Amino acid sequence: MNNKTVLGLLCMLASSFAFSQTQENEAKSFDLDEVILSDSRFELKRENSGKTVIKITAQELEQKSGQTVAEIINTKSGITINGQYGQAGNTLSTFVRGGQNRQILVLIDGIAVNDPSQIENNFDLNLLSLDQIESIEILKGASSTLYGNRASTAVINIQLKKGGEEKISANFSSFLGTNNTQNDSDFDINNFTNAVGVQGRIEQFNYQVNFSNTYTDGLSAIRSTDGQPENESDVFSKYSTNTKLSYTFNDDFELTGYANYDNYRTGFDGGFTLADENNTSNNKQYRFGVAPKYKYTKGSVNVNAAINTVEREFESDFPAQFYAQSLVVDAFNKYKFSKNLYTVLGINYIKSDMNTIDDFTTISEQTANDENLDVYVNATYLSDFGLNINGGLRLNNHSEYGSNMVYNLNPSYVFKFKDNSIKLMSSYSTAYITPSLYQLFVPGFGNENLEAQEDRTLEGGFEAKVLKNKLRFSALYFNRLQKNAIDFIILDFTTFESEYQNIDDEFTVKGVEVELTYKPIEALEFNANYTFTESKDALLFRVPKQKVNASIGYQMCNTTFMSLDFQYTGDRKAAAFEPDFINRRTLESFSLINFNINHKVLDNKLQLFAGVSNLLDEDYEEVFRFSTRGRNYRFGFKLSL
Repeated sequence: MNNKTVLGLLCMLASSFAFSQTQENEAKSFDLDEVILSDSRFELKRENSGKTVIKITAQELEQKSGQTVAEIINTKSGITINGQYGQAGNTLSTFVRGGQNRQILVLIDGIAVNDPSQIENNFDLNLLSLDQIESIEILKGASSTLYGNRASTAVINIQLKKGGEEKISANFSSFLGTNNTQNDSDFDINNFTNAVGVQGRIEQFNYQVNFSNTYTDGLSAIRSTDGQPENESDVFSKYSTNTKLSYTFNDDFELTGYANYDNYRTGFDGGFTLADENNTSNNKQYRFGVAPKYKYTKGSVNVNAAINTVEREFESDFPAQFYAQSLVVDAFNKYKFSKNLYTVLGINYIKSDMNTIDDFTTISEQTANDENLDVYVNATYLSDFGLNINGGLRLNNHSEYGSNMVYNLNPSYVFKFKDNSIKLMSSYSTAYITPSLYQLFVPGFGNENLEAQEDRTLEGGFEAKVLKNKLRFSALYFNRLQKNAIDFIILDFTTFESEYQNIDDEFTVKGVEVELTYKPIEALEFNANYTFTESKDALLFRVPKQKVNASIGYQMCNTTFMSLDFQYTGDRKAAAFEPDFINRRTLESFSLINFNINHKVLDNKLQLFAGVSNLLDEDYEEVFRFSTRGRNYRFGFKLSL
């Protein structure tokens, strides 16, 4: 670590000591009744879960207002999101436990979202607006048994906001700030975010409507070379709308409907040539869905159904248009046999299609389409003496390659000692990743004989709550086997004939995740996590072997909260070669420190925010030859009426 890193750590430790000395009141213990949903689909206490589940609460999201969804998720253990420290419209690559975009499933209000026109079939996190999100749960490890395709390294489960309990209420927020590189000291306001939300309840009718827009300028996607003038900035502009309506017919039946529209336009440079170019892309997403829920004595019948449409258009020397649509229906019955046994039985149907028009290929939805029809069952057993077991099976049926079976077994055991407890966790689970429509059907390279990629994850660790539950500490070892992966293979180096194929090589990624939360006094909380990720069999591009996150949050008084955040990202291998065209380039480690403060006035109706990112103005490279942000300032407010 360099001198700036050491200085940052000393500042955080000194701040922690000073804060703790100024407070004499006792800390409240962690919420022992904190519930998590993602690993069983039942709202169960955290102590009854044997999986690694990260919960980002509404309170944490509010404290980090003005940041992006990717920035917040990137602070959690086992996760690296590349591209989020540069120009706002950069393509984001999400790596969890050494996996890639295609191995991560994103859920929004229980519905799987993706872009079937993407090569990796992934979802673009740039489309999300933080002000519309109520909470986020991140379930790590293979979870295809409950969630199906792509739930290999993580499931990111996002819950959007619901209507309030008053007849009508409104929220307004506005943030502005700088958007500079490390060598740009001008205090130019180039980053603007505004949002408005109206929500309420009229008898059985509940409603929520949100609108937000973001505009940034001042930063080029590609970094200029030494001695050359700064590249032209690439503008990013986004607006999003979210409408959610629900009606409670009686104590047993509720119907929810929603509609979302997200649109962003961004400039981008030559990713292959690494040259400053005047290119633009426009990305749109439309989602419409319904979610009826019927409750009966010992359970409930739930249906989540949605149509998701994505349109992408690129204006450059190689123009292209992409259109994709997916229909998702997930119907499941949750049944509680007793206070100890919970079960889920469901059926999941997904139909996807795409078409593409560019200078080289044309793909139509009549050709490029597929269907998945899965049935699954999952059971959770909670004993009276500390043993908990979660297990399940899923049969995947794909229109191209046929059938595939995945399963999960997740036992855990809780030892309780007065006010302390230790939970032992273990898991053996499998997952599948279907070939994308592009990999199956693109002319010249597609291969309709592709099979699903298969992943296996083995986990073992513990979580301890000690000091009267003021301190929570966990350590987990993971071992992930990846086989039958899909790769782009050059068949003839003379003609460059190529094809997507399942490769025979298997490789393993292993690592350790350590998490610590300590609340010595009520006003002070310290969080830290460490991740070690390694593969002896394969080169993990842009995945750090070591990564550290730490934060101190201090409630100075009832109306003022401040936080100091630290992140260390270790060396990574870039996909680009060194000048010898033999070795891959190494991206050097870097450390970032951010400071945030918010203050409430007018009986807590108005919140004022201020923040400094990259406090020490470190110069670093996140993605080879791409720009990164230096020290920047952000100010804003939230008004609730």
